[in-house]
Amino acid sequence: MHLLKATALSLALTAVAACEITEDKTRDQHAGDGSNTHLSNMTAGIWVDPQGCEHWIIDDGLEGYADLRRTPDGKPVCNSPLPRNVATGPFKDGSTFPDSL
Repeated sequence: MHLLKATALSLALTAVAACEITEDKTRDQHAGDGSNTHLSNMTAGIWVDPQGCEHWIIDDGLEGYADLRRTPDGKPVCNSPLPRNVATGPFKDGSTFPDSL
């Protein structure tokens, strides 16, 4: 019985030890160019998915970020006149990390 309790306690402590405080996901955390820029200070472009819904995108050369574009009441912005499966706008601006692609 003691072995069962010890094993259960060990597993529980291992599971809790894997938990850590998450970093701020609104900041560009990469160490590639030493920046720690808030994503709202970077320039976003728009990518239209195959269904016609728009997504905000940012590509800083090392990481990429995307989020569904929404109206003020939370509905997705769809039926875009922009071409589908194409990214438009200066979404690679705002980083000093060179992007060779």
